[in-house]
Amino acid sequence: MKQALTVGAALLLTTSMAQAAGLDRSGQGIGVIFEDGNSVELSFGSVRPSVSGSVALGATTQQSGNMAPDYTQFGFGVKMQVNDQISLALISDQPFGADVNYDTTPYPVVGSKAIVDSQGFTALVRYELDPIYSVHVGLRNVSAEGSVALVLPTAYASTYSSGSGSGYVAGVAYERENIALRVALTYSSEIDLALDGTAGNLTTTLPESYNLDFQTGIAADTLLFGSVRWVGWNGFALTDSLAGNLVSYTDDVYTYNIGIGRRLSDQFSASVSIGHEVSTGEVVSNLGPTDGYTSVQIGGAYDMGNGVEVSGGVRYVNVGDATTAIGSFSPEFTDNSVVAVGLKLAYSF
Repeated sequence: MKQALTVGAALLLTTSMAQAAGLDRSGQGIGVIFEDGNSVELSFGSVRPSVSGSVALGATTQQSGNMAPDYTQFGFGVKMQVNDQISLALISDQPFGADVNYDTTPYPVVGSKAIVDSQGFTALVRYELDPIYSVHVGLRNVSAEGSVALVLPTAYASTYSSGSGSGYVAGVAYERENIALRVALTYSSEIDLALDGTAGNLTTTLPESYNLDFQTGIAADTLLFGSVRWVGWNGFALTDSLAGNLVSYTDDVYTYNIGIGRRLSDQFSASVSIGHEVSTGEVVSNLGPTDGYTSVQIGGAYDMGNGVEVSGGVRYVNVGDATTAIGSFSPEFTDNSVVAVGLKLAYSF
């Protein structure tokens, strides 16, 4: 059932979206550490959001236009089996990010822009205590850079040079090979970042998180898989030393995914899954005007032989409605969506 799992995992890793809670993009998955033998994988995701809102100003209603530009995601992972009990992995992803551009006139915050780019590297060691239980630990480094331009309450702009910070990863896994069962729990620590700016400097603490990933065979050539992710966004803020908090959050967020994979032939398998991120109901920032989502995705994987597998899929996301604030006015962002396409190339040896 390895092929069926690959479809679900690949798409979750490569087509995460900026409109997930906070700045979360990749989900910080570590699935490559559980691959058989030695493995190398490359992933690519293309994400096309359509996010717009409107605000009533007296007798007129102004539209924001689509304020969420398209973006791409890249990932890399390599896993080496040292011996029967020890394996190593190096994972590269882009765990956090944002891209906001209000360029439609008239709208109260037209001209406001924000970009956040990040790059993460995670080094892991996995130790199999026996055929059923294992532990994994590692270090994660995240670097970030960005820029912001605001028009309200006063005009302000700053570009932030790259800064980095480190944290740790730790987890446990339970496996039963005869029924393709695996349950893995992984904790990622907070990471402090400080970025020098052309105006004010930026400081933040990337939140801690827990990922619970599972899979199990439920019939011949059929796999049930899913995940639960908790991120401690409560208390998070992007704080500029001159402009104050650019973005802040007051609620932790849960994200759920569940799907079924089916091997259709010796070479091809397919999967379908749904996802849901719980909305908070809070007023959100104009630099991130979404609140939760529900998604559906389909995917396929093809075994090309000689250890090479290609997988990919399409994900449609119905973005949760959100309310922002512009002074005493309350813009509404409704009926928004995202379409994402993911592709992964894996080589086992």
